[in-house]
Amino acid sequence: MTKQFLVDQIKAKHSYLCVGLDTDIEKLPAHLPKNKEGVIAFNKAIIDATAPFCVSYKLNTAFYESQGLAGWEAMEATLAHIPSTHFTIADAKRGDIGNTSAQYAKTFFEVLPFDAITVAPYMGKDSIDPFLAYTNKFTIVLGLTSNAGSANFEQQKLANGQFLYESVLEQVSSWSSAEQLMFVVGATKAEDLASIRKIIPNHFLLVPGVGAQGGSLEEVTKYGKNNDIGLLVNASRAIIFASQQENFAEEAAHQAKQYADEMKSFLV
Repeated sequence: MTKQFLVDQIKAKHSYLCVGLDTDIEKLPAHLPKNKEGVIAFNKAIIDATAPFCVSYKLNTAFYESQGLAGWEAMEATLAHIPSTHFTIADAKRGDIGNTSAQYAKTFFEVLPFDAITVAPYMGKDSIDPFLAYTNKFTIVLGLTSNAGSANFEQQKLANGQFLYESVLEQVSSWSSAEQLMFVVGATKAEDLASIRKIIPNHFLLVPGVGAQGGSLEEVTKYGKNNDIGLLVNASRAIIFASQQENFAEEAAHQAKQYADEMKSFLV
């Protein structure tokens, strides 16, 4: 999927919602079996119900990998069910020496044909290059995350006065264009988005932390939006586990619509 296609979908729907399919097998509604079939049935129902209100789906691969082969099969079946109009993200946070990263890229861009993957930049450019070799895919680099531990490294000041995360954004953005690169910026850091936009004005930002983690959608939009909207705001638990009853998909659609309606109000 190209950046322009994604922008067109966002503008057509007036929504920049990304639904996180972080499907914890232990939290499936009681009427569904806690196995591969249950996960697939749950995910398909969530996708069918929420697709009109979102433009993207993000699969946190840990929830699937932890189930072994059955989890990988559930992830594959879930990905295959997502409409081609929706941007798909493997939230895998990979990053290693070049030849290892090349195998990760093959896994999530070829074997499992996601549109994008999240990566960790700690090991530097040669760990990111294999992902960028796929010109029709997106590499989403961790920038400023919403967890408390981001203070340990990301928010440390360098000798030049920059925060480490600012140096990451500046350097990584020079390795490719906004047609291939996106960045993760946590919603609970919304006040930092204005300064981040000065460093990367044209790139899409994947913004987790809205919903169950308490981030403000209004503030994220106010400080993070650019001329192309440039935002994918992710909500996971608040949507997919809105109900533990048999009406879980209907409730997920209701929550997704609420997000989409709020987003539309910020774009008019």
